[in-house]
Amino acid sequence: MGVIRVRPRPERTGAAKMSRCQRHGVEREAPPAVYRFPPQAISVEFPQESVREETMPIEVLPVRPSFVARVIGADLTALSPAATAAIGTAIDTYSVLIVPDQHLDDDHLLTLGKTFGDVEPPRNHRVVQRLKHAELADISNLDANNRLRAADDHRRLDSLGNRLWHSDASFREVPGALSMLFAHVVPPAGGETEFADLRAAYDALDAPMQARIEGLAVEHSIFHSRGQLGHTDYTDAERAALPPVLHPLVRVHPVSKRKTLYMGSHASHIVGWPMPDGRLLLRDLMEHATQREFVYRHAWRVGDLVIWDNRCTMHRGRSYDDATHPRDLRRVTTKDLSMLQPA
Repeated sequence: MGVIRVRPRPERTGAAKMSRCQRHGVEREAPPAVYRFPPQAISVEFPQESVREETMPIEVLPVRPSFVARVIGADLTALSPAATAAIGTAIDTYSVLIVPDQHLDDDHLLTLGKTFGDVEPPRNHRVVQRLKHAELADISNLDANNRLRAADDHRRLDSLGNRLWHSDASFREVPGALSMLFAHVVPPAGGETEFADLRAAYDALDAPMQARIEGLAVEHSIFHSRGQLGHTDYTDAERAALPPVLHPLVRVHPVSKRKTLYMGSHASHIVGWPMPDGRLLLRDLMEHATQREFVYRHAWRVGDLVIWDNRCTMHRGRSYDDATHPRDLRRVTTKDLSMLQPA
């Protein structure tokens, strides 16, 4: 086997850092460092005929020290194995990656998802498919003819649940691992996505609370989250296809080994507790985890691709005028196969 080496460029000066950060819209309250990623050279093995030396043109600009980063210089339609490995390491570090200025069709997006794992198809929404691949989730307010959905449209009412804090597919026995959401069309105002860091939220709990929640199991259901908004129009067959599942309230990230909360709007109650007590605890933890210090808001631009780790974050979409303006985002999500492994 040969080896391809990726060497970082030297760190930039402080002035260069600020100029680069401002140019790419990074939050300005704490100007982040800009450096070549990863900080040390990495090597990826290839067959001997593929051996070559190159400098990877990818930069990672942290928005916060360990939460959210921008990836600059990546072409997600043609990722090299070295770039794929670097992005994988970055997502394990920062949990949310913003990759601007991409040009992805549905084929590219599905290929990107498969690069990082087994793809989890979205739920069947009783609608004619608008996108090319059934494995892609249609995060839009458009029907199959690209017309705006009516206010009482079932698909629209169901998708309003995405405005509640959640982790993708936590209502499945094998939940979501990485999600990749690409912006084709964005409204002129609103429609942002917020992300909460559940690792930092767990770390900030006091020791008695950490001990109290260790080992607790939570029941998750898609119909619990939709029911919170009063939308209960689901058939018996739809409900039977997605029965409630159990997940730990505190889990260990399979790569970073950091402890993290695991909850969201799909989380109904704590198993073995009186339902009111369990729901109050979950509500307290949700309020704690969504304080501003743990939350990043992303304002979308056309061409943005955002990758996030559902195993240690929650997210929610924000409101916009969906009766007037189209919002066309498309998502692919990989399966969290670590949930099938014994603890």
